[in-house]
Amino acid sequence: MKTRNIAIIAHVDHGKTTLVDQLLRKSGAFRDNTEIAERAMDSNDIERERGITILAKATGIDYKDYRINILDTPGHADFGGEVERIMHMVDGVLLVVDAYEGTMPQTRFVLKKALEAKITPILVVNKVDRPNARISEVVDEVLELFIELGADDSQLDFPIVYASALKGTSSLDPDTSTQQDTMDPLFETIIKYIPAPKDDDSHLQMQVALLDYNEYVGRIGIGRITKGHLKVNDMVKCCRADGTFKDFRIQKLFGYYGLKRIEIEEAKYGDIVAIAGLPDIMVGETICNMDVTDPLPLLHIDEPTLQMTFAVNNSPFAGKEGKFLTVRKIEDRLYKETQKDVSLKVKRMGTEESFIVSGRGELHLSILIENMRREGYELQVSKPEIIVKEIDGVKYEPYEEVMIETPEDTVGNVIEALGSRGGIMDTMNNFHNQVRLRYLVPSRGMIGFMTDFLTMTRGYGIINHTFFEYRKMESISVGERKEGVLVASETGKTTAYSLGGLEDRGIMFVEPGVDVYEGMIVGEANKGLDLAVNVVKAKQQTNTRSATKDNTVVLKRPRLITLEYALDYINSDELLEVTPRSIRMRKRILNTVERKKFDAHKLDNEE
Repeated sequence: MKTRNIAIIAHVDHGKTTLVDQLLRKSGAFRDNTEIAERAMDSNDIERERGITILAKATGIDYKDYRINILDTPGHADFGGEVERIMHMVDGVLLVVDAYEGTMPQTRFVLKKALEAKITPILVVNKVDRPNARISEVVDEVLELFIELGADDSQLDFPIVYASALKGTSSLDPDTSTQQDTMDPLFETIIKYIPAPKDDDSHLQMQVALLDYNEYVGRIGIGRITKGHLKVNDMVKCCRADGTFKDFRIQKLFGYYGLKRIEIEEAKYGDIVAIAGLPDIMVGETICNMDVTDPLPLLHIDEPTLQMTFAVNNSPFAGKEGKFLTVRKIEDRLYKETQKDVSLKVKRMGTEESFIVSGRGELHLSILIENMRREGYELQVSKPEIIVKEIDGVKYEPYEEVMIETPEDTVGNVIEALGSRGGIMDTMNNFHNQVRLRYLVPSRGMIGFMTDFLTMTRGYGIINHTFFEYRKMESISVGERKEGVLVASETGKTTAYSLGGLEDRGIMFVEPGVDVYEGMIVGEANKGLDLAVNVVKAKQQTNTRSATKDNTVVLKRPRLITLEYALDYINSDELLEVTPRSIRMRKRILNTVERKKFDAHKLDNEE
């Protein structure tokens, strides 16, 4: 059977995973009576809930006498490291672009990686059935992006397929009336334009590009066999990242078909496989024959740009809701995560019960926290901070490319807000009563911006951002919340009576009957100062009859606190307590008197 290896790349939400669904369905990878969930490749619960791809995934499809190996990649910038490494496993890419949105920040990032790897692109203009689709303009935008990124003549002559992944239709003609209920035009384009793997059955050469982890066999290395062939129980040599060599036996060998990873006995050049047998195999290392060591150049792994502290939960409610509470349990879980996520770095803070965890962005770290709390862990985390590099005594900070689409009547507020956060406007375009802005903004200016952005655009704004480069650090003060908070001064259960009396002081985060402790944040203050409030006070009972006795206290609905919102919201003097059932914001210093003394001392020092 002939082989083709391709990756599907795109900006987030342009339809990569839905397109893979249709390719699987139309190729006959499933029986007719098989029930398939939407976005079948997004197997993780969080992926399905949020509608995003977090981990790159492989699948194999048989079409005519071809095996087409497809790698579905993440669209979010925080998981861009996976996209970069996958380029070394494939011979071509399907660049999926939304027929309305056109090229976006992540489109630029993923295409740049594909062009640098010198692999063949096919453009798939998706969602052509949208009523406001701009098909010809979007093709022109993509061509301009190719030219801007320095594509050579062969790459500029890319084939185009027009499709609706949701409906399962495709065509080679931009006229939407020619859409057919089949993916054959796309399959035929892949076979015609994507080159076959290089025919080389000499000595073995396979580079590990992705990692997975399994409780039974440990760490699994995923990659493409560039040369030679491989069998289960073969003795092979691993060319390590530090230049040393390690001999090991192939215990398990896996291939991919449909949605399954299947055990196989052997594989040859061009195949994408997963191997188990070396417990500490790393991304970029090359597997060779015992007698011929021919390592490939090490793969580049993106450096983390954001860090936060993970610590043992020490709040008064610690241990009430979680199963895994100790520093050892948290350390084991974080180590396990680094086994499959090479973009994540974990460092123990001396003898303290805390760790500095560094990642590619807020989403990257919040997904880890969400997974841990669902597994039964309790922990507390700090506000995310950028990682500053020092080069020749000069401090450099990460900048992000930010693309915003917002209604015309809200654009003034957005421009003002980004200007105050150190943003530099690059372009501004108007179409269909919408304004599209492109900015370069320091990463610390983006921390906590999402909440403000949704408020100032009344929920109609769309924002996307991706790491751009490191630049000299500017002396701007951003990243801290300006609003003060309402902090509980007593421990107990909240009452409707006390909350009703505090409604004119700010917006509440809790409702009646919720357990709170001293130092826990229970609301946002109207003024820019923190305020200690008693939310557990009950109404005094008397023998006197009251004309309003039966009146019910009607409270405003409290603000919903999600994990992402809380990470954006907290300041550097605050922490986030995360348990399987609760997300609580709290002050680092819980005692009201001690906290006021500390704040007063801090203010004196600043003056």
